[in-house]
Amino acid sequence: MEALDLMLNRVSVPRLVEPAPDAAQREILFSAALRAPDHGQLRPYRFLTVEGDARQRMGDMLAQALVEGAGPADEKALDKARLGPLRAPLVVVVIAKLQDHYKVPKKEQLITAGCAAHSVLLAAYALGVGAVWRTGELSYSPLVAKGLGLAADEEVIAFLYLGTPQNPPREAAKPDVVDFVSQWQG
Repeated sequence: MEALDLMLNRVSVPRLVEPAPDAAQREILFSAALRAPDHGQLRPYRFLTVEGDARQRMGDMLAQALVEGAGPADEKALDKARLGPLRAPLVVVVIAKLQDHYKVPKKEQLITAGCAAHSVLLAAYALGVGAVWRTGELSYSPLVAKGLGLAADEEVIAFLYLGTPQNPPREAAKPDVVDFVSQWQG
C-alpha cells in the first residue's frame, strides 16, 4: 500500500470479528509503533495484549471500576463495560510510561506514546486488519490501572481493538484542509 494512500484513507473499523492479527502481523504492528517520533529515544510506552478469556476478565474489571468510580450504575452501563473488550478478538492496551528526564518533558513522552498507538492503527490498515481506538472514563480509572498491573509512572492512553473487518471499511471523510491551516504573520 502506498504511504500517502494509507495516511489519506485510514478509517476506524468498529465492527470486528475473528480472526485476530496473527503473529507475523503483530510483529509488523508493534515494529511500526517503535518508529514513532521519540525525542531522547526513551520509548515511553508499552503494550498489553488481551485476547481469549482474558477479554471477559477485562470486561469484569471495567464493570467493577464503573461501580467503584461512579457509584451505583444501571445495568445497561454495566453491560456495556463488561462487553466492551468482546467487541474484537484482540485488544491492545497502550500504556504511556512517563519518566523524569532533563530534556524530554512528560507531555512530549505522552505524545510519543500516542504516536506509537497511531502507528499501530496505520500498520493495521495497511495490512487489511480492522482497528479502532477507544478510551473513555474507565481508561483512566485507578482500579483499571491497578488491575492491568501499571506502575505509578504509567497510564492507559488507548484500548486498540483489532480484528477482521466484519464489513468493508467505509470511505474516509475528506474535510477541506483550509479549515485547519492558517498562516501566522508574526
